[in-house]
Amino acid sequence: MYAIHILFVCSRNRWRSLTAEKIFNGVNGHVVRSAGTEEKARIRVTAGLIGWADWILVMERKHIQRLKEKFPMELQGKKLICLDIPDEYGYMDEELIGLLESSVSSYVNLHN
Repeated sequence: MYAIHILFVCSRNRWRSLTAEKIFNGVNGHVVRSAGTEEKARIRVTAGLIGWADWILVMERKHIQRLKEKFPMELQGKKLICLDIPDEYGYMDEELIGLLESSVSSYVNLHN
């Protein structure tokens, strides 16, 4: 099975996308990274990260808009998915993990 490179994106890369990276990296061989769209993000989204990713899963619609404004060329041909997960959870929050697992499993096979 082909390993998919998945990039999770939120605003500051501290809670939502970082949690997603932690729980999904290595599942079924998928390689997962995370980044944020804001100036003060722990790790900021770069053209290189977008180029690396097969799929880009963002937490909110505003993240799609920010990526399209900043990286229009790099996003061509990329699978861009919005999970619609609001910024109201802490890192590794049980409810956040449940939301991520249920929404991401619609797109990616997460079962070994």
